[in-house]
Amino acid sequence: MNTLLYKLQSGKNSKLTYYLHWFPVYHLLPKFLYQIRLKSILQKAAKRKDYNYIKERVNYYNKLNTLIHLPQTVPSLHEHTYKKVAPKNGTVYFFDSYEFARWFPQYFKWSYRFGDITYIPEIPAIVKSRPIAGDNANSVIMKLNKIRHFIFVNDHIPFEAKENKVLFRGKSNKKEKRIRFMEMYFQHPLCDLGDIGKYNDGLPSIWKKPKMTIKEHLQYKFIMALEGNDVSSNLKWIMSSNSIAVMPEPEFETWFMEGTLIPDYHYIRIKADYSDLEERINYYITHPEEAQEIINHAHEYIEQFKNKKREKLISLLVLQKYFLQTGQIN
Repeated sequence: MNTLLYKLQSGKNSKLTYYLHWFPVYHLLPKFLYQIRLKSILQKAAKRKDYNYIKERVNYYNKLNTLIHLPQTVPSLHEHTYKKVAPKNGTVYFFDSYEFARWFPQYFKWSYRFGDITYIPEIPAIVKSRPIAGDNANSVIMKLNKIRHFIFVNDHIPFEAKENKVLFRGKSNKKEKRIRFMEMYFQHPLCDLGDIGKYNDGLPSIWKKPKMTIKEHLQYKFIMALEGNDVSSNLKWIMSSNSIAVMPEPEFETWFMEGTLIPDYHYIRIKADYSDLEERINYYITHPEEAQEIINHAHEYIEQFKNKKREKLISLLVLQKYFLQTGQIN
């Protein structure tokens, strides 16, 4: 499948559509229009019936509970401009963060670490991803790079009509977890695996296979959600489908709150060394009613992210708490 045809049929979000929306917004809509509305919006939020749920989400993403003053060298929101931020950090990361930064006084300061972050910053910082284990309070999660990470599907193929195999398509170069899995199971009859990297990365040439669309993935009952640099980007759309995500317990999390997922309830858990893959898959092939329960629970989990108005409100409150806990809001 050629590159253009794949992009049209992949089932993934369109970056072109994203850019066509955000560039005019950035250049034409003044920030003060958002700032004068913020107080009213947050006051109304406190009256919502689901406000306790909202606060739980806010406190999960932002675990800061003591006052921490930021260094003077930390940039202000006024400095958060396309020319200064996007060339180094990427256009998508810039616009996803700008979407909520514009609501607050521009003299406020914030630290951020954009990209696949697998460590805890020394000072409180806005991140897309963080380690699940340990004291991760300095990693304040925002919904960043959502065009890539937040894709949901409408899957009309029932679980029982799908192929009894495990599917994986992904880039393995320099990703030790994926390389180890490919080495163990590439030629296993229960698996259909392939590396879609486009460079000569030193991996076995036999691993190389063409990319597959999301629709093609959904022909299979079981889809691997293997962490790469940080989280597995396909986990969200797998859990919204009638297939089942298969993975070890995650080590990293994003806005999707991977750390709250329950093994064998939202996904099929396998050991970190992958040694029980065949046993676990065969169990759910022969127990389709239990497999369907996992699918139902995954769908329930996905629903909480589909309320766009509430998701934006949570983002504003996460950022408000960041400024509060860094002593910038009285």
